[in-house]
Amino acid sequence: MSTKPPGRPFTESAPQPAVDRIVPATAHALVVGVVPGQSPIVAVTAATWATAVGGTLHFAYVDPERVLDKEYADGSVRHSALSPDSDDDSWLERQEQLRAQITSALTGHEVHWELHYLAGRADRAVTHLARALDASAIVVGARRPVPGERLREFLAASLGAQLTRHQHRPVLAVPVEVVDWKHQVQ
Repeated sequence: MSTKPPGRPFTESAPQPAVDRIVPATAHALVVGVVPGQSPIVAVTAATWATAVGGTLHFAYVDPERVLDKEYADGSVRHSALSPDSDDDSWLERQEQLRAQITSALTGHEVHWELHYLAGRADRAVTHLARALDASAIVVGARRPVPGERLREFLAASLGAQLTRHQHRPVLAVPVEVVDWKHQVQ
């Protein structure tokens, strides 16, 4: 019988990152986290990488207003409204807005892409999709902390940071806003 050391996570049964678990980049999917209003630089960066390796793009949006009902082996999910009494179809409009956003961002880029509308915990949903697609990597937008937000809170809320702790694929964080160190007041 194994025992968990105090204050330490129990990881004996979790498969750890290893050389033999690396998915070759060539001709494999890239999963791309997307949110409404996101900078097009995330989609364009992902398209550039996908073109370079001959892969496909699978954009993943995880709706915080939907509940995960069932995950399928192909990475798709069945989801429903948070309230069982609600018959809210606004998610369909959001899905179409995301499609338009991605289409606009990828104008001029010849790359195959799909949008996956997911629900549940974001890191878990994106990991499930990446596993189902045998993706070589995950691409996410990286934001900088807003004033007053402590670094620990920022990292706890960061999808990229969560993904690096809960699955073995590389996570490419695309900067969408940076600090210009050259013009910082000392």
